[in-house]
Amino acid sequence: MKNQSIVTTFIILGLSSKPQLQVPLFILFLSIYIIALLGNLVIIAAILSSSKLHRPMYFFLLHLAVVDIICTSTIIPRMLGNLVVVSKSISYPRCMAQLYFFTWSLGAEMVLFTVMAYDRYAAICHPLRYSIMMNKTVSVGLSALVIVIAVVNSWVHTGLVLRLSFCGPNVINHFFCEIPSLLALSCTSVHLNEVMVFMADIFLAMGDFLLTCVSYYFIVRAILRIKTVEGKRKAFSTCSSHLIVVSLYYSTVIYTYIRPASSYSFDRDKMIATLYTLVTPTLNPIVYTLRNKDVKMAIKNMLPYPGK
Repeated sequence: MKNQSIVTTFIILGLSSKPQLQVPLFILFLSIYIIALLGNLVIIAAILSSSKLHRPMYFFLLHLAVVDIICTSTIIPRMLGNLVVVSKSISYPRCMAQLYFFTWSLGAEMVLFTVMAYDRYAAICHPLRYSIMMNKTVSVGLSALVIVIAVVNSWVHTGLVLRLSFCGPNVINHFFCEIPSLLALSCTSVHLNEVMVFMADIFLAMGDFLLTCVSYYFIVRAILRIKTVEGKRKAFSTCSSHLIVVSLYYSTVIYTYIRPASSYSFDRDKMIATLYTLVTPTLNPIVYTLRNKDVKMAIKNMLPYPGK
């Protein structure tokens, strides 16, 4: 699509313009990035190095780790740079690139949560048929579906933003280039953009959340049939931690994208955006591996002295 934009550079305000908060915010988000990056890299290395983890559950966990690395690396490095420089500018092409990769990771993560919930449903509710329900063909097919949906979602929304004209002002009241903050700056009608964002929120975010909740409903029913109290406690503990992180992710995404651009309050909404852009990718490695003996053993075996 032909770019008719007059604006060639955007100014990103960030989370706060107060000088006294720049250093604490830099330390905070650098720590978050290091934890998220190392945590997800360790998961990837553990899954690739251990033959015991070459199963559907860990196949999708590896995908989630890759998506989380892309998400955080798309946002945090530039965010950190803006905290230490006076000029907080980003060129139009870089802004569109950031928008594309973030929108891709957003779509991929939502579908991945649903696929992972279905995998757990198949394993817990149909253990004897699990190898058939989640065979290699099905796993690869679901992986391809995740990628296709994410790419189409990103192409559509980035393409619709590229057709807009930006003639000023060029100040983005956010910490990265996201659809709502860009729609608020457009000089041309954003009605089609808002309709497509609303439809994606309904079918992609709400639809995936509903399917994820259905899977967990059947998982909980299966857990209730466990006879031992200790078995129920462990199962509920693991299941509840997964569901809390998933609910945090979906609810904040749905809240952000279901409203028209005119109703956004960016001082509040950019704080909410930190939950699905920064917090969730950091929590995922902890939540999905904390009580997983196989992953912990694979990580232990990667150490120089695993203590065998």
